[in-house]
Amino acid sequence: MTTVNDLISRFEEFAPLLLAEPHDPTGFQIGSKDQKIKNVMTTLDVRPEVVKEAINRDVDFIFAHHPVMFHPARNLDLADPQNQMYANLLEHHITVYAAHTNLDNANGGMNDWLADAIGLQNPTGLVPHLDLNGNPTNYSMGRFGNLKQPMKVIDLGRLCKQVFGINGLRMVTNDDQQNVSRVAILGGDGGKFYPEAIKRGVQVYITGDLYYHTSQEMLSNGLSAIDPGHHIESICKNKLAEMFTRWSDENNWKINVFASQLNTDPFEFI
Repeated sequence: MTTVNDLISRFEEFAPLLLAEPHDPTGFQIGSKDQKIKNVMTTLDVRPEVVKEAINRDVDFIFAHHPVMFHPARNLDLADPQNQMYANLLEHHITVYAAHTNLDNANGGMNDWLADAIGLQNPTGLVPHLDLNGNPTNYSMGRFGNLKQPMKVIDLGRLCKQVFGINGLRMVTNDDQQNVSRVAILGGDGGKFYPEAIKRGVQVYITGDLYYHTSQEMLSNGLSAIDPGHHIESICKNKLAEMFTRWSDENNWKINVFASQLNTDPFEFI
């Protein structure tokens, strides 16, 4: 029977842990690597409501993008919702693994999925991943390239709303009617990398969690930006499920893989 380690080992061939950024708690989180698995659920976040969903769907293994234990627990008081969630995972023998910045840097991973979603042509790595000696590798975080057809900044914002299924977003621009073609996208909190976008001749930078002063600096440098939120990374749920199903068929693992049906975005637009 297939074990957690079978799936993890295959995944880490695709996105090695060496691709994780420094101090990022990527990798195995909770449970046993030797656990036998039948039902695997992919998710962006591991939240109490996601764990409840996993329990209801008889899940053995949660495969997440964001680490569930990003900050160490200070105690095991079950009055804390996070601690109670850990207890529920252990009680129901649900193992958890998180593929965070190694998936962001992987070729064919998170940022390629995002680039494909907005139609970037021949996307190229934006922020080179460095090895332990500080030398660039063949992996990168973020992608940049040209749109199939030039479009106005405002229309690119509308395209992001459509392809990522969101109700609203933030735009930073001196001219939302400007026609643009060279675009970069980086999933998650990518504001600090905007100088790389400028260096690559990018006209619009798409990333999440933009800060006030960073956005002002972008405007001063003539760079437009679109902030569709951190949650667009939920594109990984179905992409990972499809990939794991393909691997299951190739290896005769006989596991069921499905994406969480919950939206864990904490923000609403009014």
